[in-house]
Amino acid sequence: MFSLHVYQERRQRLKALMPEKSLAIVAAAAEVIRNRDAEYPFRQSSDFWYLTGFTEPDAVLVIGPGQPDRLFVRPKHPEQEVWTGRRMGPDHVKHRLGIDQGYPLEALDTELKTLLAEIAWVEYPFGCQKSTAIVDQAIKAKGLRSRRSDLLSHRADLSRHLSQARLIKSRQEIDIMKEAGRISAQGHIAAMQACEPGMTEDQLASVVEHQFRMDGSPSIAYQTIVGGGDNACILHYIDRTDRLRSGDLVLIDAGCEVLGYAGDITRTFPVNGSFTNAQAELYDLVLSAQSEAIAQMVVGKSIKLFHETAVRRLTEGLIELNIIEGPLELALEDKRYLPYYMHGTGHFLGLDVHDVGAYEHEGQPVELAEGMVITCEPGLYISQSSDAPA
Repeated sequence: MFSLHVYQERRQRLKALMPEKSLAIVAAAAEVIRNRDAEYPFRQSSDFWYLTGFTEPDAVLVIGPGQPDRLFVRPKHPEQEVWTGRRMGPDHVKHRLGIDQGYPLEALDTELKTLLAEIAWVEYPFGCQKSTAIVDQAIKAKGLRSRRSDLLSHRADLSRHLSQARLIKSRQEIDIMKEAGRISAQGHIAAMQACEPGMTEDQLASVVEHQFRMDGSPSIAYQTIVGGGDNACILHYIDRTDRLRSGDLVLIDAGCEVLGYAGDITRTFPVNGSFTNAQAELYDLVLSAQSEAIAQMVVGKSIKLFHETAVRRLTEGLIELNIIEGPLELALEDKRYLPYYMHGTGHFLGLDVHDVGAYEHEGQPVELAEGMVITCEPGLYISQSSDAPA
């Protein structure tokens, strides 16, 4: 985790944006059962992680202007810890996390009842089901009237401030993300070196993820996508059951996590190591679209511009390759590229692979700002069933 003062400053900035006599409640993630008594690997809620650096499940953060920060955590339980790992416990909250007061989870309802007695405004991330359930229960216990307008007058979406804070990365965050990018790239390179016809897509994915671990990343940022041949034209293909064939291309979309921050890299290369002429033409076209798009990713420019630049270059190239008909301006107007390029060119990246942040403000595209981290990943998807010439 970062130094404790980083999380303290984040909480202070958030509280400075809240009205007097208000309270913010942010819940940690819960463990999720995979089947019977086996859990999925635990991954902390990004909002909670951003504000605390704490990676245990089930905790609840409660903060407000003019109040001590409070963290409710699972109590120490030596018998359970033998089976499921060490718990920090409430007594260690202050010196390990820099949070003013630590409580056992069992005290949450009682403490919230006391706190809400003097509070008229509650904030929490509306998209977090666990935070919502805690607030619902607390407000019900406080005895507020059940009319919807009355309840809404006492609630606000904390994400309106929290997402904006997370959108602009600090130098420390960017350094961590550079490391996530470096390790992610090494995973892709290892896969390129290991790939050969006859391997399964899943075997190639295991090479990527093994390299992540060996380079120090504890987890993947999202399910690794490896698609050979036509499978590469399925944007979020995760079956990974087919064998890779000589003469086909293989697409890998994979990234690791470092301190929760995601890498996200997509690369396409020939299974046998050699492009056909047609494959090379398409590869070079996408590479040129990416290069031209990156040149437009400059502070102060519209966030739409790099996507529009990529679309223009891809459309121009598709016309040159006789895959779609021109002229260029009419092809753009009719979106003739759409069967072959159907997604945006990039997205925010951070604690979530599709990170928080608004792309528009009052109906207008936002301008790129220092500290934003955005992917740039144009592509072309030409399947065997497409209308493109062979």
